[in-house]
Amino acid sequence: MDFFQSQETAQRNTTRLVVFFGLAVISLIVITNLLVMVLFGILKPGPEGLTLNVITAQFDWQQFLTIGAMVGLVILAGSVYKTLMLVGGGKVVAESLGGRLISQDTTDLHERKALNVVEEMAIASGTPVPPVYLLEQEEGINAFAAGYTPSDAVIGVTRGTIAYLSRDELQGVIGHEFSHILHGDMRLNIRLICILHGILLLGLIGYILLRSSRGGSNKNAGPILGLGLGLLVIGYAGTFFGNLIKASVSRQREFLADASAVQYTRNKDSIAGALKKIGGYARGSELETADAPSMSHAYFNTGVTSFLQSIFATHPPLEVRIKRIDPQWNGVFVPVTEEVNDAQQTTAPGQSRAGNDAMKKAVMGTVIASQVLNTIGKTSTEHLDYATGLLNSIPDEIAAAVHEPYGARAVIYCLLINQEEEGRQRQFYRLREFGDTGIFALVVRLDEMVKKLAIQFRLPLIDMAMPALRQLSTAQYQLFKENLLSLIQADKRIDLFEWSLQKILFHHLDPQFGRANKHVAKYSRLEAVKDQIDVLLSMLIHACVQDKDEAKAALAAAQKELGINNLILLPRQQIDFENLGAAIDTLALLKPLLKPRLLKACLAVMTQDQQYAPHEMELMRAVGSTLDCPIPPYIKNSY
Repeated sequence: MDFFQSQETAQRNTTRLVVFFGLAVISLIVITNLLVMVLFGILKPGPEGLTLNVITAQFDWQQFLTIGAMVGLVILAGSVYKTLMLVGGGKVVAESLGGRLISQDTTDLHERKALNVVEEMAIASGTPVPPVYLLEQEEGINAFAAGYTPSDAVIGVTRGTIAYLSRDELQGVIGHEFSHILHGDMRLNIRLICILHGILLLGLIGYILLRSSRGGSNKNAGPILGLGLGLLVIGYAGTFFGNLIKASVSRQREFLADASAVQYTRNKDSIAGALKKIGGYARGSELETADAPSMSHAYFNTGVTSFLQSIFATHPPLEVRIKRIDPQWNGVFVPVTEEVNDAQQTTAPGQSRAGNDAMKKAVMGTVIASQVLNTIGKTSTEHLDYATGLLNSIPDEIAAAVHEPYGARAVIYCLLINQEEEGRQRQFYRLREFGDTGIFALVVRLDEMVKKLAIQFRLPLIDMAMPALRQLSTAQYQLFKENLLSLIQADKRIDLFEWSLQKILFHHLDPQFGRANKHVAKYSRLEAVKDQIDVLLSMLIHACVQDKDEAKAALAAAQKELGINNLILLPRQQIDFENLGAAIDTLALLKPLLKPRLLKACLAVMTQDQQYAPHEMELMRAVGSTLDCPIPPYIKNSY
């Protein structure tokens, strides 16, 4: 299943969940109404019991609607409350499970290994590097990805995972979690949590009523006791069936994530090895935290056990998963008795030459649009090698700076420092007078090193800076934005790299600081966003096509890909970066299966001259990032 189909499937599953949720709520309203009417004498059994004729004769619609409204309000309030609790995305989920953010300057070799593997996987897949949270007290081997989009995604790992898995095995686990990030599973997981919490709230109210009715002497004590018991049963029955839905939705996504992990690493022994160790480890994958059950469907492997494990299992059995990956497996699990030695595993062993070779292939050359589109949401060994080579080629001082909040701001500023003296001096003045204390001196020290880096380092540096920039305070982030925009405007013109840089940063960081991105796709026809398509394609034509005749040919090629015949090439002066940004934000709300047509039209414009130059690759990846379609680096001859 490709990236766009997976996104569409995830949205379809979300719609089905809403339908099932609605049916469950209606059922609970009907049952609760009958319970209240019988217990409080509103509905009295006749000589033949509580038959349909008796219910019809005594039925009170006003009473039914009143009770129904109260039940619906309770369920809705529970779901909304949980949604508001989790509005912060993956960070909130990770912290609720007891996770702590792994510092980028950690000296713990196990933690360093985890950070390196996550960073490589992110650069290889074209996504922002997600923060990594460690569940310090959890000795079971498990992991999870949480968030609504790649912008607010986090990776969570247990201490057992980083201590007992080798680097290759950890890479398989992280590849599995990146599949959940790329295929839209995380958002579905959070919505499942919120929906089930609303239904569970009925049971909690029943429990409270049971406690309050103990020892009561008034005439309503009996009915209240019965109501409490009934609500307890109804609430937990609803949760029972909700968990069945959760389990059925989750199991199929786990098979897809396992297959994706093998595809990403081209090493079936990586994820299979991790699963075999879980089977041979005394603690398995179980989590101890009290909140573990609410996230049971989001883990790498089953994190909780129950007497109804076979019914509520959110993951297929270990044996079935391993056999799918390694059909020749002999059925013997790998015993786990001691931690792995990570002394030589903080960087990928034996991959530096492969990484250098992959970087050499990522050069200007002819490209077929479908080749680039086929890589979206996918990662290959070549991409991982490329990421390793790139990360190993970054000077140590820049790598150290980009991994901490202060230095990350300086590196981003350096990417914008102008080559022309006049604009450069204005930029330096801004940082000297309005930058954080000492930031100007750091920018001056790093500037020459950053300028020497080739163009393909620019987007990865932005992605690598994301975890550090997320640690800024709101005031620090606001000052960072103001300085960033001031540097961009210092030379009184904005080029496409500058637009790309600020658009990517603000798109992924604004939700962290209170400005939420819209997540729900609402446009099901390309014609509905034609004006925005005109803006985007016109910008690309002006940027990538020099000849007037080629511009016409590029527009015609884009029209053919989109199936729209009345596209307009807007004059350059009608396109500014404000309306371009607004156009991209609107286009991000297209239905998933329409986005490949839009991206293919963009590529048709860029490759009109049969070349895919580095600056065009960078621009294409920037457009993909802001459309929530992460595009890996283009590596020639790797498809």
